[in-house]
Amino acid sequence: MLLRHEGFRRLCLARDLLREIREPSPSIADIARDVRISPFHFIRQFEALFGVTPHQFRIQARLDAAKQLLASGRYSVTDVCLEVGFSSLGSVSESAEIRRVPTARASSTATTKSRKDENTKKKTF
Repeated sequence: MLLRHEGFRRLCLARDLLREIREPSPSIADIARDVRISPFHFIRQFEALFGVTPHQFRIQARLDAAKQLLASGRYSVTDVCLEVGFSSLGSVSESAEIRRVPTARASSTATTKSRKDENTKKKTF
């Protein structure tokens, strides 16, 4: 796919707009209008250039922001979900990526549990 400089610049601007976390979240049609590309053409060009649809990119950006907030250990999962733009905990709870993020509390709990498991194995053998 060959893009002229202006088309590439518009798609990069759209990517930056999709990465922003704000409420209300602009629709894909709104972003396409902001960068002066028809919504259908925008989705096709965006996917061809970045390898994911605009919607998939937005979800991944929200998940990345959520991972950073969860890793800090200062916020609850529900607070993080609402902060990054998900409408509810249920809308993100099925994501395996969120569950794999080690928080400060989860890391210390896992370490304690693995030590207990090691001690139990030593006693049984």
